[in-house]
Amino acid sequence: MYMRLGDILVERGVLTAEQSELILEEQRRCNRPFGVLAERLFGVRESVVEEAWAEQYATLADMVDPSPATVANELLSLVERRQAWQFGVLPLSWARGELVVCSTKVHLARAMRFVGWRVGVPSSFVLAHPVTLGQALNRFYPIDGLDPTMIGERRLAFAG
Repeated sequence: MYMRLGDILVERGVLTAEQSELILEEQRRCNRPFGVLAERLFGVRESVVEEAWAEQYATLADMVDPSPATVANELLSLVERRQAWQFGVLPLSWARGELVVCSTKVHLARAMRFVGWRVGVPSSFVLAHPVTLGQALNRFYPIDGLDPTMIGERRLAFAG
């Protein structure tokens, strides 16, 4: 079910319904993104807007099972093993000029920031259950001591 960004921020207690309406009014006047206006008008932190935007995106993203996927080595080389596990990302394919990346709902905000910063190409995301993503990461980016159930942990700690 699609949710508007303002509704998510109100539901989380970040904005009041009245503040959300004021942002929508300003948005109609200046045609700026809702999140940018929430930051400017009401001091909402950028990270809070990003998390809410990721939740909104998750309502639209397709769910997949990446376990049986075949992934080209050129795509796998875009992300290091540690990064794949740390950010919960698996590059899957190219589609319509975009890199299709698999992540989980929990990792989505961090995954989107990481892919934008590290990979730097237009990307879209699909979502997987944490264990199925973990199984695929274990297959494509194996790391001794990590198993598929560990991807459900929000942040994995790495030595070194």
